[in-house]
Amino acid sequence: MEKKLNFDKLQGLVPCVVQDVHTNKVLMLGFMNEESLAKTEREQRVTFFSRSKKRLWTKGETSGNFLEVVSILPDCDSDTLLIKARPKGPVCHTGADTCFQEKNQEAGLSFLEAVIDERKRNPKSGSYTNHLLSAGINKVAQKVGEEAVELVIEAKDNDKEKFLNEAADLMYHYLVLLSAKGFALSDVEKVLQGRHGNKSMN
Repeated sequence: MEKKLNFDKLQGLVPCVVQDVHTNKVLMLGFMNEESLAKTEREQRVTFFSRSKKRLWTKGETSGNFLEVVSILPDCDSDTLLIKARPKGPVCHTGADTCFQEKNQEAGLSFLEAVIDERKRNPKSGSYTNHLLSAGINKVAQKVGEEAVELVIEAKDNDKEKFLNEAADLMYHYLVLLSAKGFALSDVEKVLQGRHGNKSMN
């Protein structure tokens, strides 16, 4: 991390908020010192400084429910951290998804992106998503085209169930295509937001 943190305000510690990169749910709050931050950056797994045990503590070291680091962001005063992570299981020692007793569920299409991302990083035998991704970009793009045509055909009729199913098929294959190209739905959202800010497009 390029920005230097201020560890002096809390006697060598900074608070660290951990957020699920997919759901945006706040998972927990811990504290880091310079050593635990360096270990976190080096191993890409969240490591705190335990104030009660007076030692470094990697989240998941006993349960296996590690927090895999996606990004580390300092706040405007450089005395607090926000870590976006992928949790490898329940985060709270009670077995709850988060330390705030919230269900860690994705909102909107994030749940589907999370599934596709998981299959991409950890291929599963028999997975249709993995079959598509391994077939190559041309095959994925072809499927998007086929599903788009099928949706157009169903749009001309009045069968609500068939139309919605074709719409779901198209959306799924579209998200797989984005993933295959190394993008996410948020990247497309940024383009649309940019266009919305362009008065000539309104």
